[in-house]
Amino acid sequence: MNLSISEQLTYSTVRIECQYADGNSGTGTGFFFRLLENKETGTNIPVVITNKHVINGAIKGRLLFTKAKSNNEPNDREHFNAYFDDFESWWRKHPDPQVDLCAMPIAPFLIEAEKRNEKLFFIPLDMSLLPTQEQLDQISALEEILMIGYPNGIWDSANNKPIFRKGVTATNPNLDYNGKKEFMIDAACFPGSSGSPVFIFNEGGYRDKKGNTYLGANRVILMGVLYAGPQHTTTGEIRIIDVPTSQRPIAVSTIPNNLGLVIKSDRITELEKLFK
Repeated sequence: MNLSISEQLTYSTVRIECQYADGNSGTGTGFFFRLLENKETGTNIPVVITNKHVINGAIKGRLLFTKAKSNNEPNDREHFNAYFDDFESWWRKHPDPQVDLCAMPIAPFLIEAEKRNEKLFFIPLDMSLLPTQEQLDQISALEEILMIGYPNGIWDSANNKPIFRKGVTATNPNLDYNGKKEFMIDAACFPGSSGSPVFIFNEGGYRDKKGNTYLGANRVILMGVLYAGPQHTTTGEIRIIDVPTSQRPIAVSTIPNNLGLVIKSDRITELEKLFK
């Protein structure tokens, strides 16, 4: 299997479909991740990570996996549905109510697929993609970013593939925006993008903040998870609104301004305590 880095990333996310207790439905984005990975023993806990507000109040849910061929390569046109009742209860939520992250262990569903002689294909992210201090020292205030997800629920349903969106950092990712472990991006953040992983992504070369050029080098850094964005109301007030999972109306008419708030990826490490 010879997949480019960007092709590999298309197998790192999963479309989350929810039916809520109020009768509405919506979609969000999740991504596969390996928690508590022990490279010596080869053990880890595979999970899907998304925002709490994606699954809050969800009574039913669906995740759609890509199947694998007998040679363990992806079979893009063949899919495996995982359906859930009482969907919200499957997720373990970050203990801080102000941190909009949660994770669901998926090992039981992988085992169930094996019992049905089904092989599933996905490429999980892991801790090695979180920024090191050396990488943070190289990052400038203005960097190109890549966001992967399902804006407005849009996806390639035939091949079970997400949508790439590009943008730039709108605040310095080395600083905590408004004192929180967050930063802001300038990118189109639509309903369904909640839970999208946000990367600094360069293929074939990049330049660091000191002007050093790395020709032919690749850079993939998981910087965080999209969860909200500032919007202004028709009365001129600025509000921070969770990126919705659907086009459901909210109480006050708001207008998005193509800015998104991203939870810094080091918060992902705090989810591990939920699985120890």
